[in-house]
Amino acid sequence: MKIMSLLLAGAFALTSGNLLAASGRQDSIERLRLSSETLQAMIDTPDKGIPEEVVNGAKCIVVVPHLVKGGFIFGAEHGRGVATCRTPEGWSAPAFVSIGGGSWGLQIGVEGVDLVMLIMNDHGLQHLLSSKFQVGGDASASAGPVGRHASAGTDWKMNTEILTYSRSKGAFAGITLDGAVIQQDEDSTHAIYGRAPSFHAILAGKVRAPKSTAGFMRAISHIARTSAAAGSN
Repeated sequence: MKIMSLLLAGAFALTSGNLLAASGRQDSIERLRLSSETLQAMIDTPDKGIPEEVVNGAKCIVVVPHLVKGGFIFGAEHGRGVATCRTPEGWSAPAFVSIGGGSWGLQIGVEGVDLVMLIMNDHGLQHLLSSKFQVGGDASASAGPVGRHASAGTDWKMNTEILTYSRSKGAFAGITLDGAVIQQDEDSTHAIYGRAPSFHAILAGKVRAPKSTAGFMRAISHIARTSAAAGSN
């Protein structure tokens, strides 16, 4: 009887583990879909979208659909997203990220915010490749310019490591990410890749994109080609 109980417990644990793995994989695939849709929508927003020049100049793109931000007296952010970087062969396979942290201030309420971060120079790229960094501490970030074309008078091309864009309930809104920590989401990475390749290896283009990420890769390539064509006109 005891042996039977142990066998049943083992079978239950194995089944539960398989179900959790399948659930994690589906959640990660859904995040890929939401990330590509979020980025496309924030670029296409009339007069308030991410400018083509900014997308063309970005070394990496990080998308966090539905970042949860809120609190009472103190604020906090938490979300999961996807990153990809330019490589000599095109855009890298997607690397899964998590973002969390806090900021002190008078805030009441909780809201979901779609967040896009564009890594604009080599310093920002190195911070992202490190697998874990703090916005405002390790890497500087500022709100990016909006509109069909970025203003020639801004210094976004030279000085800012990360440009941020956020959208709440369909409208663009400012967001403060100082203190937020961005790092590799190892659970989602394992769910999609079946192992845990390093953040650096994925974003440097040394890891092949799995079939389950094909939709995201097509969307990123389309967005890049469209922005490049629009920016050259």
